[in-house]
Amino acid sequence: MQVIETKNAPGAIGPYSQGFEANGFVITSGQIPVDPATGAVPEGIAAQTQQSCKNVGAILQAAGTDFD
Repeated sequence: MQVIETKNAPGAIGPYSQGFEANGFVITSGQIPVDPATGAVPEGIAAQTQQSCKNVGAILQAAGTDFD
């Protein structure tokens, strides 16, 4: 099992990791809509959803994969 960490997504707030890779599977923690560069939360549900997905994508990229 490999721990996945990236500065391109918000750091874990609790005693857990951003993600793990095990046996070809990548498991990510739940993501909140915080922009890791600024610490800001965008206005509106659409922008917040987009930021949350960007954060998950950054963790997947750090694991060597993506949404495809």
